[in-house]
Amino acid sequence: MGRKWNNIKEKKASKDQSTSRVYAKFGREIYVAAKSGEPDPESNRALKVVLERAKTYSVPKHIIEKAIDKAKGGGDESFDELRYEGFGPAGTMIIVDALTNNVNRTASDVRAAFGKNNGNMGVSGSVAYMFDSTAVIGLEGKTADEVLEILMEADIDARDILEEDEAVIIYAEPDQFFATQEALKAAGVEEFTVAELSMLPQTEVTLTGDDVVKFEKLIDALEDLEDVQNVFHNADLGE
Repeated sequence: MGRKWNNIKEKKASKDQSTSRVYAKFGREIYVAAKSGEPDPESNRALKVVLERAKTYSVPKHIIEKAIDKAKGGGDESFDELRYEGFGPAGTMIIVDALTNNVNRTASDVRAAFGKNNGNMGVSGSVAYMFDSTAVIGLEGKTADEVLEILMEADIDARDILEEDEAVIIYAEPDQFFATQEALKAAGVEEFTVAELSMLPQTEVTLTGDDVVKFEKLIDALEDLEDVQNVFHNADLGE
């Protein structure tokens, strides 16, 4: 279903090349989540989700604590959550999620990134309908059959369970994100290689040759923007 594990792994590896950028993005996201409710992940679902993601990116404890303490202290920064949609080379579809304290700046930056890199920004709804909001959870040390048995015993119905590159990847409904993790933790799973609430494409576009280069340049330009938190797409870049 949708994007395969190798795509997700490539995305994580790409982000890991600039850890300072990753940490800055997580710091902002944690601050916004903590400020939106109680600064306690047990009573703040949004904060708990981002902290689970932060673990898979090895975000240092001091980065997390600094963002939460800032929210506790009543930080006066205010951020808007925005989603942009657009098209890349060969008809690829792209979703860009951002957190910004300057909507005009972010819209201009995202539009410029599309325009300068063989893309076009679309209107709201032009792309998102071709993606499904999905909980993606990855782990190692168990087989797909073992994971299926664990989830069945916990009465969790996953969309799909795949074995890829020595890992098991679970695709589940977004509202099953925590229940799936808790069932696996109870069965002895101590850490997850992926823990994301993602947007997975219903269909993929296979890119070859020059289109791959153009597409990667566009995605890099979008991910490099300070206000952009996540970029989702339906491109299959092959090997």
